[in-house]
Amino acid sequence: MRVLSGAVVAACALLLGASLTTPVQAVDRTTPGEQRILDLLARARVVDDIDYQPGYDRDCDPGACVFGEPWTDDHDGPKGHNGCTTREDVLLMQMKDIEMRWGSKCRIYQARLRDPYSGERMTWRDDGYYISIDHVYPLARAWHGGAWAWPLRTRIAFANDVRRELLAVSARTNQAKEADGPADWLPPWRRSHCDYVRRYVRVAVAWDLPLTTADADAVRRVAATC
Repeated sequence: MRVLSGAVVAACALLLGASLTTPVQAVDRTTPGEQRILDLLARARVVDDIDYQPGYDRDCDPGACVFGEPWTDDHDGPKGHNGCTTREDVLLMQMKDIEMRWGSKCRIYQARLRDPYSGERMTWRDDGYYISIDHVYPLARAWHGGAWAWPLRTRIAFANDVRRELLAVSARTNQAKEADGPADWLPPWRRSHCDYVRRYVRVAVAWDLPLTTADADAVRRVAATC
């Protein structure tokens, strides 16, 4: 039997020791969907709680009308001053297979919608009365979160932000949500959770509105499933 030299044995021992002590790098299992949400959340303002601020009144005539006339066309954002109400603009942007009423550029005769909160399939002819426009970041929550200090024109622009803040949904899910944040309400359709929290945080970042610590924790939990 051939005997290994002491030098060879020592070298083998060193190599074995090095292999045993070399740290193994952790594998990043973050998905692209999760990372997009976490990147947005990193830019959001997070607070322990949102303090109550008096004066919120959405109603007009009578009322304080703190976010302007509902669905007004008189705003400076996208689709403003185009002759259609903001509600009509959102429906035209988000419904499918649209047929317009004769002679109108704003009023729908027939169209399809899949409620992004419940997954329910709806049509304008059968369900138009039950289709609502949801403010992703609720107006009352926005008021208490800082909109009370905004100029009226800024509040009107926020309430009519068709690019980020408004979604056509079923009236039932819109009413169930009330003025809750992600910690207290998520859409009943689990497949929509990732998109919902991404939209919510995107609005908060765009308008410098806060998330509570509980909301941020809820967003992270959802993001981990995306």
